[in-house]
Amino acid sequence: MTASVAVFGILGSLVTACGASDDSGTTLRLVAPEYGDSPATSSKVYWDRLTAAFTAAHPDKRVEVTLCPWADVDRVVTHMVEEDNAPDVALMGAYSDFAAQGRLYAAGEVMSIRTESNFLPPLAEAGSVDNTLYGLPFVASSRLLFYNQDLFDEAGAEPPKTWSDLKDAAKALKKEGVLYPYALPLGPEEAHAEAMIWELSNGGGYTDSTGSYSIASPQNTQTFRWIRDNLVTPALTGPVPPAELNRQDAFAAFLRGDVGMVNGYPSLLHKARAKGMKVGTLRMPVSDTLGDATTPPTAGVADWMMAFKRDGNRELVTSFLDFVYEDKNLSEFAARYHLLPSTVSATQASQYAAADPGAEQFLTALRTAELYPVNEPSWLQVSNTIKRNIGKAVAPSADPKLVLEQIAQQARDVS
Repeated sequence: MTASVAVFGILGSLVTACGASDDSGTTLRLVAPEYGDSPATSSKVYWDRLTAAFTAAHPDKRVEVTLCPWADVDRVVTHMVEEDNAPDVALMGAYSDFAAQGRLYAAGEVMSIRTESNFLPPLAEAGSVDNTLYGLPFVASSRLLFYNQDLFDEAGAEPPKTWSDLKDAAKALKKEGVLYPYALPLGPEEAHAEAMIWELSNGGGYTDSTGSYSIASPQNTQTFRWIRDNLVTPALTGPVPPAELNRQDAFAAFLRGDVGMVNGYPSLLHKARAKGMKVGTLRMPVSDTLGDATTPPTAGVADWMMAFKRDGNRELVTSFLDFVYEDKNLSEFAARYHLLPSTVSATQASQYAAADPGAEQFLTALRTAELYPVNEPSWLQVSNTIKRNIGKAVAPSADPKLVLEQIAQQARDVS
């Protein structure tokens, strides 16, 4: 997911509290996560406007939106499906388990050819099972390495291109008293993202060229051994053990000026610059084994819409999806939360990069990014296992190979 928040007591008649009602006929039911963190930024504002515009364009149709906290939306939709009360459309972090159950429309059944062919290629690939698109990417983000320019200047550090450069910068920052020279959030909130960023920068990743899990590959083992020996053991990752440091805590420390380097996404850049911080961004440095002439893919994350098969709802769903994915509607949502739109035309038309030239890096990185293997039906369970355990691989006394092999075995057990 690209945001994690709670629902506030601000949900109105069109946008209902978590737990959808049962309606049929010309009413489309959408379940979506709340992206905002206050009444002013609530997703209700966006969905109220969009549903009103949709109804104005289709007077015989209406939309009922149910907002849930990110932490609950997967569970709520799964329960609705189990109760044979699936929504017409859901927006959440994974789709492939429902596709494997045969519960979803393929994109070609509920989208115009123009809309379906408009998705950015890496997102369309991640949303496809057996070359059929089921997961409809909505908004996305790519990850870049952020560094505090003022802290770097004080430490005489240079923006890193390789892992050795990163270690040298971290040592210089520590010498200047920076609390977190490199913030390494391998806590359970989003450890799978930080881990994948590092794996990709050494030619690894969660899957191999055949799409099979390769969690305990030699490249990944080498990656976590290097992190353990060169960052964690020398105390270059801060006072909180990486296995206990969550992403939001790392971001908060960065915004306080306590972090030299951290991997982040567009909304963090927006918040930092709003505070007047001088922030540099660059692609994740590569391992010395690969060398700085190599450019591995960056890590990408997307949130997915999916259309559930229900008697008589196909025409209604088609009208709604084509409307949601119009450039102006998709771009408005992406800009509201400082995320990236998922389509080629919305990306090209986006005012985001024009307003902030630094943000163009995220758009460029997304076009060739590697995403989680969300088209694997087991990914939800596997990712949870990674989140709970991957931080153990970099503990000073840990055997990274053993930790990765244990995770890999659990992945095989659920695949």
